Amino acid sequence: MQEIIDEFTNYLIKTRNYSAHTATAYVTDIKDFCKFLADFNGANLSLNDFSRADTICFRSWLANRQARGLSFKSTARALSSLRGFYKYLARYNNIKNDAIGLISSPRVPKKLSKAIDATDVADMNGAIHVIDNNDPWIAARDWALVTLLFGCGLRISEALALKNSDIASAPGALRIMGKGSKERLVPVLPAVHVAIQKYVDLRPFGNEPNDELFRSVRGLPMSARMAEKVIEKLRHYLQLPDYVTPHALRHTFATALLADGADLRSLQELLGHSSLSTTQLYTKVNMAEIMDIYEHCHPRAND
Repeated sequence: MQEIIDEFTNYLIKTRNYSAHTATAYVTDIKDFCKFLADFNGANLSLNDFSRADTICFRSWLANRQARGLSFKSTARALSSLRGFYKYLARYNNIKNDAIGLISSPRVPKKLSKAIDATDVADMNGAIHVIDNNDPWIAARDWALVTLLFGCGLRISEALALKNSDIASAPGALRIMGKGSKERLVPVLPAVHVAIQKYVDLRPFGNEPNDELFRSVRGLPMSARMAEKVIEKLRHYLQLPDYVTPHALRHTFATALLADGADLRSLQELLGHSSLSTTQLYTKVNMAEIMDIYEHCHPRAND
């Protein structure tokens, strides 16, 4: 089985252009099912067991995940991963199973994200220079990252995938390769460009055109966890709420544009959402803010 899983991983990265992080998540989900299937059948797992698995088996796996305390969101993702694996098996290994198509995904409650106050984002600049006082290029890097997420609404994976050539080719715009290899053009505000250029001028290494833009202290490409730690340090220093994350900066970008009159189709394009329904969540956020103002300020709100 490990050989098939390794081939599937290679397929996700090389053929589907998934990131290594996404491919790892898929494989983790599939290995979870493999372990369950072996226990369910009471025997060593073979490839043919995938074709014989029925709806009882799949639903038992979902129930098992719930019993282990795994979230609906995690299980919905795991089922999606497994469906993708079955499509791969059908195409490349002639292993077919119609039962997987009869299983419904757990309903995941839609959570309304919270936007960061604009003043808090501005305060991050001063906090960065205090935290990274001894390393000016690190301070410049962290502020460039914050302004890029907040000013362009990028996913953290998209920001960290940028290369020097991406920045140099068109200072006023970025060509972003998003999820599912969907390409989009994102405008770059002058303040974002200035922050990035200052970082590039101070950076001691990683200056070749094909080098990743954001570098670690040791000169390696910056990882998602490193970027998360940057925001965590700022959050703790400024005593901001737990929802202040790299994704919250992207969310703040979206809610600000919507509040200023951006239409949903344009916002969908800027964010790289494949489905308009995902973008429509931001209208619910705005309505939640409006209702909060109404309930606290309108004299007849509690009548």
